[in-house]
Amino acid sequence: MKSLALAIVLASTLAMPLATLAQKVKLATSAGDITVELDAAKAPKSVANFVQYVKAGHYNGTVFHRVIDSFMIQGGGMGADLQEKPTRAPIALEAGNGLSNLRGTLAMARTGVPDSATSQFFINVVDNPRLDTAGGGYAVFGKVIDGMDVVDKIRMVPVGNKGPYQNVPVTPVVIKQATLQEK
Repeated sequence: MKSLALAIVLASTLAMPLATLAQKVKLATSAGDITVELDAAKAPKSVANFVQYVKAGHYNGTVFHRVIDSFMIQGGGMGADLQEKPTRAPIALEAGNGLSNLRGTLAMARTGVPDSATSQFFINVVDNPRLDTAGGGYAVFGKVIDGMDVVDKIRMVPVGNKGPYQNVPVTPVVIKQATLQEK
């Protein structure tokens, strides 16, 4: 009986989805590497969404297209030409999950509509707790565990206006590759 119970536990562990096992993602950028740890327990939809985009190679070649040195750096949806990449359907908002928009946290970017997040994300460069509730909130789903110096380097790049966009790095900061890292 004990061996049957052990076999069931082992089988269920092996059947866990990749998103549960792959809790870290490395963003290799033109400014250096950033490693983030994802919190699937508190933001399962946001993490699964992000991991799907990573696995599909969606983030490779995208840029941090919005950089505000006293706020956040945003990327994951546009190429260096500022053309938006196609995305999957939006996901449900997971704000209010107990995670706060503090320095170094990773959150889903969205429009003014709460359930509109697709591929774009941002990294808070200062504490932004007002984002936890503003307009329904912005869902935090991870945090930087290595490379905060790279985030700080990106936040300080010169920015300007490009077409209808503001706060665009003058020299593109490219996410060359996003890869899942095993625990």
